[in-house]
Amino acid sequence: MATRWGICSDHQVSVVAVAARKLEDAQEFAKKHSISRAYGSYEELARDPDIDVVYVGVIHPYHLSTCLLFTNAKKNVLCEKPLAMNTKEVREILASAKRNDVFLMEAVWTRFFPASVEIRRLLAQGEVGEVKMVRSEFGVPVMHIPRSAQKELGGGAMLDIGIYCLQFICMVYNGEKPECIQATGVCVDTGVDETVVVTLKFSKNRMAVFTCSSGIQLPNDAIIVGTKGTIRIPAHMWCPTSLVVNGKVTEYPVPEPCLPLNFLNSTGMRYEAEEVRQCLLKGLKESAIVSHSDSLLLAEVEDEIRRQVGVIYSQDCQ
Repeated sequence: MATRWGICSDHQVSVVAVAARKLEDAQEFAKKHSISRAYGSYEELARDPDIDVVYVGVIHPYHLSTCLLFTNAKKNVLCEKPLAMNTKEVREILASAKRNDVFLMEAVWTRFFPASVEIRRLLAQGEVGEVKMVRSEFGVPVMHIPRSAQKELGGGAMLDIGIYCLQFICMVYNGEKPECIQATGVCVDTGVDETVVVTLKFSKNRMAVFTCSSGIQLPNDAIIVGTKGTIRIPAHMWCPTSLVVNGKVTEYPVPEPCLPLNFLNSTGMRYEAEEVRQCLLKGLKESAIVSHSDSLLLAEVEDEIRRQVGVIYSQDCQ
């Protein structure tokens, strides 16, 4: 499903249209959320002249075609993570956004949570000294869900949830490319990765390690260890609401929902939406917090991890 919103003359945001492959699905969503327009195809959505930006929430094997549809229609785009299935597709999407002079951002929503903003501030101020080690885990038993297990739906732990661990590490190390990547994992009969463990070595002997799994529940926390202290992100590191900095706990709650949520702390999605709004008001074509180079780095490292684990999608052969 893709939604679109507009920025009004008073700089307020309103969701004005939604599209799905089936019109009745779009209509149901529109009715539930008081959205004025519903479309039964993404092509109809792309032709709507009243929209400033599109949020693409389709499953990731369809990110390339959907992003190209909207960027070629001169629409700004916020696309769910992973931006695409591999580096080649990411380059295609970024090239189209640049060619059409539109804004595009990968929706790594974690980076916009107040807790994540505070992490970046603490690191910039040297609160924990020089960072030497970063560890992150994300594991939930979701292999019973078709899109997690089936290769043609983009299944596999790395692209779906491992990206949260990887983006966290890349954020801590300021978008630096690792010097060495070592990955091992367990694949299931469908050919997708169920559990992956990755060790990354960066310059100056700085290290990182993460584990992701679609088959088991993990602690789902993260820690940054520096020469002068630590920053710990308790459970739910992908949507953090608290930090433990050198033993001191601080809470960063997200707004309460007005409707039941599909995913934990989903009201926190408003933070990435606000970032998009601010970028558009400033005339920017990318965000400094999740830049195009950030998306390329994520894709390149993901490709290498998948190569070592032995996960090959049809998109890799095109």
